[in-house]
Amino acid sequence: MKQNHVRIIGGEWRSRHIAFPDQKDLRPTPDRVRETLFNWLGQDLTGLRCLDLYAGSGALGFEAASRGAKAVVMVERERDAHAALAANREALKAGQVNIVRADALDFLRGTPDVYDVIFLDPPFKDNESTTSWDALFAWLRPKLSPLALVYRESGGNHPAPAGWTVHKQGRAGQVHFQLLKILE
Repeated sequence: MKQNHVRIIGGEWRSRHIAFPDQKDLRPTPDRVRETLFNWLGQDLTGLRCLDLYAGSGALGFEAASRGAKAVVMVERERDAHAALAANREALKAGQVNIVRADALDFLRGTPDVYDVIFLDPPFKDNESTTSWDALFAWLRPKLSPLALVYRESGGNHPAPAGWTVHKQGRAGQVHFQLLKILE
C-alpha cells in the first residue's frame, strides 16, 4: 500500500514527517489550515487534554502533542490508519498520545474523560448533514472542560449548533473550518 506523508509544522517535532496510508477518505488537514488553527489556539498547548476524534492521518493530534499537550487521545476506526498512527507514535516517542481503535460515537458514549480541545475532522461524506453535526455536538458537551474549544473541519459552511457559538472561522479551497465554544 502506498504511503503518504504530512509535515508537523510546529513545536518539539517541527519539520518531522508522519506517514499515513493511501485511503480514499483519508485527507489530512492542510498545512495552511493547521497553521491558522494553532495560531487561534495560541501555539502552546502545555497542560491541555486533547481529543482527535477522527484521527485519520494524525496531523491534528500529533501537532497538538508536539506543541506540549499533556495528553492526546486519537480515535480511529480504520485498521490501516490506526496501525500507521501507532507506528508514528513510536517513531516520535510520543508517550502522551493514546491511540484507540473505535467508532467515534461509540468512543464518546463510553469515555468518562473530559477534554480542553476537541478536533473534529470526519470524512467529508460523513459530515454534511446538519442533523449528524447536531447529534455529535450533543454527545460532545459532557466531555468538555469549562473553557473548552472544538475545532470542526468540513466540506461545507455549517452554522453553529444550538447552544454553541463560532469563535473563529476560515476557508481554504473546499475546506471550511471553525473554532467553536459553548455559549455561556
